[in-house]
Amino acid sequence: MITFKQKTFNALYSIFAIFSCLALGKLCWYFAPILPSSLYGLIIFTLTLHFRLFNADYIKSSVVWCLKHMAVCFVPAGVGIMNHFELIKQFGIAIVAITFLTTLLLLTVVGLHYQRYADDEK
Repeated sequence: MITFKQKTFNALYSIFAIFSCLALGKLCWYFAPILPSSLYGLIIFTLTLHFRLFNADYIKSSVVWCLKHMAVCFVPAGVGIMNHFELIKQFGIAIVAITFLTTLLLLTVVGLHYQRYADDEK
């Protein structure tokens, strides 16, 4: 059983890790505004975990909590869809077709890319 002190430390450690990576992402965006700063932060966070600059065991409980409550983030998107239902009615088929085709294209490109480099490793 994890004590209150350990839970508090894990939460503060997670907050520090995430916000420091987001701050570095903002800095990267300032110098190279190609990607959104939050995406830079996510890449930096992934790299810090991969190279073990942050201890993943301390962050795990906070990440599990965030994933468990992630559905709350999608409520505004659902409300936005309902507010613009007329546009969805008018362009719904085009939206579905574009989504389907771009997903198919992405999966095809990733699959071909993977096969190409998987064959090179053999």
